[in-house]
Amino acid sequence: MSVRQCLLAILDQGPCYGYQLRSEFDRRTGSSWPLNVGQVYSTLDRLERDGQVVKGGADDQGHVFYEITTAGRAAVRLWLHSTLEPAPARDELAEKIALVTTLSGADASRMVDEQRAASEAVLTALKAAQRRPDDALDAADLAGILARDARVFQAEAEVRWLAHVVETLRRAPEAARRPVALDATPPKRGRPARSAVAEGPDTTVAV
Repeated sequence: MSVRQCLLAILDQGPCYGYQLRSEFDRRTGSSWPLNVGQVYSTLDRLERDGQVVKGGADDQGHVFYEITTAGRAAVRLWLHSTLEPAPARDELAEKIALVTTLSGADASRMVDEQRAASEAVLTALKAAQRRPDDALDAADLAGILARDARVFQAEAEVRWLAHVVETLRRAPEAARRPVALDATPPKRGRPARSAVAEGPDTTVAV
């Protein structure tokens, strides 16, 4: 999610100060993405530098309000009417499982079984917290429902993928179960050995 574009879209609704923006972001996205106020202000600094927001007046408590500019409104319109390309996100769990299957002394099957049980527990908790639309629903409630539903779908996909991993490990041939040895081939790049560093001119002073 682009924090920059989200904050700009909120400012398109009216002037806000930093903590207010963080609160509005949280309320309008179903608390689906942790956002600290430092990130809000650093984003506002960049938006101001790029001419998309300006500092306005301050209230009695000293809160400085930021206002969107014409360029900022144009950026919001462009973002709202553009599609997002599905971008592959870094998956720490997939990386961990891939690595574990290559390590000596690591039990990949056990690790996957433990992770699968943990992921299923998370999925169960997410489903228990789901809320269905009702007559008391407002726009902020709907945003929260959509955000939580997205997490449910992601958790379901993770559980299905882990089941696939279990089956793949079970069917893997014996050769694929052996750990991968370290590659002794010297790297083509890297810090040169001390002896390989060229020495500078001799600066010894004769006595």
